[in-house]
Amino acid sequence: MPKVWTGQGFGLLVILTPKNYCDGMTNTPTIWINAGETSGDLHGQLLVQALRDQCPDAKFLGMAGPAMREEGVEARLRTEALSVMGFTEVLAQLPKIMGLLRTLESQLTTSRPDVVVVIDAPDFHFRVARIAQRLGIPVVYYISPKLWAWREGRVAFLRRHIDRLVSILPFEVEFYARHGMSIDYVGHPLLDSIRTPRIMNVRRHDNRIGILPGSRKREITSLLPIFSRAAALLAARYPDLEFVLPVAPGMDRELITSCWISKTPVTLIESSTRYELMRSCRAIMAASGTATLETALLEVPTAVAYRFSPLTYLLGRMLVKVPFISLPNLILGEPVFPEFLQNDANPSALAAAVAQWIEDTPSRARVLDRLGTLPSLLGNGGAAERAAKIVLDTMHRP
Repeated sequence: MPKVWTGQGFGLLVILTPKNYCDGMTNTPTIWINAGETSGDLHGQLLVQALRDQCPDAKFLGMAGPAMREEGVEARLRTEALSVMGFTEVLAQLPKIMGLLRTLESQLTTSRPDVVVVIDAPDFHFRVARIAQRLGIPVVYYISPKLWAWREGRVAFLRRHIDRLVSILPFEVEFYARHGMSIDYVGHPLLDSIRTPRIMNVRRHDNRIGILPGSRKREITSLLPIFSRAAALLAARYPDLEFVLPVAPGMDRELITSCWISKTPVTLIESSTRYELMRSCRAIMAASGTATLETALLEVPTAVAYRFSPLTYLLGRMLVKVPFISLPNLILGEPVFPEFLQNDANPSALAAAVAQWIEDTPSRARVLDRLGTLPSLLGNGGAAERAAKIVLDTMHRP
């Protein structure tokens, strides 16, 4: 086991020394990586880059989205086929999900990879882990499931079916320790892809407001009309504002256009410059998800919104135990970003939240001050390299 560093008192952070971890292998190693949603696909892309640096001869297969495919992962299944969220939404797609699992089992049986890496998405990936274990293939769970939010009892499943559990959130170390389980905390991989000098030096546009409605169809249809009405309210008060929306791979431009129902114009911009665009914004309205951590690391004040189906929301109120829905607030332990759920996610509330940041107010200064503390809490970079070493170590085990 490598030496570790206890950064910020949150847990163990693995320290690496560069080397080719595949030296001496007689066969070309095959690594299967499974991403179940857009954010997992982006994390998978960074992990593949780090794995290739440490094991240049490795072959990559898996369930891949646009980012992993661009990185050279052979997509035996596509991430876009699974991108659903919420209790009722998953139930509606259950026949399709079961079909994907049958295909995946067949592919794993045929390809016999040296290791399977599953990224987040526990409802799907717990089943993948069980399949891999049955086939005798070691499993690394990268981006540990958020069992601290609900369903703590699933820790027992992880003990039985996962060879290594890799965390990117500092507070998870203590949670799993309470359940008698050690994990590998590597820091957050977004630090390396977001907080580069080129991105962080992008000039701010004091009149630019970003719109991030999520990548799933249901997120766009439920949130974008609300964001568009909030934009109209802001534009009435600040006529010089411009609104921009980065279009992620797989997002339907026609759907976006149809859901932007106000007459206030919005500019759609390809996502190749997503982080630069977000960094240039004065403030952002965003769907809850990985995007909120991205905006936090880019130090852009953000109003967070989400609307679930009524049944999903009702069940969530009964089962979910965390005080916040956005990762920046959970990591910082306070409501730095205002959050708006269900009926609270309305145009007037969102417009009021954003309006307090358009000028140089004390509220804006407080938000920026707290966001500046995030990088040190998240490992200060190098997470993907640490995770890659764990994957290769697991692959080398007898």
